[in-house]
Amino acid sequence: MTVTALDVSTALVIIDVQQALVAAPVVPHSGPEVVARTVELARAFREHHAPIVLVRVTARADGSDTPPGRNEIPPQPGALPEGWDAIIDELTGHPGDIVVTKRAWGAFHGTDLDQHLRRRDVTQVVLAGLTTSVGVESTARATYEHGYHVTLATDAMADLDMDAHRNSIERIFPKLGETGSTAEILALLEETGVRV
Repeated sequence: MTVTALDVSTALVIIDVQQALVAAPVVPHSGPEVVARTVELARAFREHHAPIVLVRVTARADGSDTPPGRNEIPPQPGALPEGWDAIIDELTGHPGDIVVTKRAWGAFHGTDLDQHLRRRDVTQVVLAGLTTSVGVESTARATYEHGYHVTLATDAMADLDMDAHRNSIERIFPKLGETGSTAEILALLEETGVRV
């Protein structure tokens, strides 16, 4: 299915397009391809004066802010490289953008994302970013649960595992909202005249 509509009050939420993940071996789109498409989306949303949220994930080096719980695959121990959690330069430097820092998979838990969106009367969220089955899917589920219309730019996201990416795109996302390409979303943006 392709995306059919954008509300006049739509925000772009970009998940974890930051140094470490952009450099990772993601599929089916490379980190630079995801960057190029998210930059294209951000540029168009800025031209329409629509809200843009840049979400970044971070963690303390000692792991003290990692969500608790028993995991069969625990987080990998070890120091993270300096700057791993920095949003890529191509997306930064725009004072009107909102930056949300998270410490869990999804962008709503423990953050002020919902407050930022509600203050701007946002009714729809377009999601892009890394990785499809973790940060993007977790945020998409919460976006849906918070009552927003959800649109997913499927060519502006990628994953570390092709099967996980495909599962999110084909089985999960259609239950949460509409999916479409960057080009389709940009065309609807022009047609709708999205605004703050």
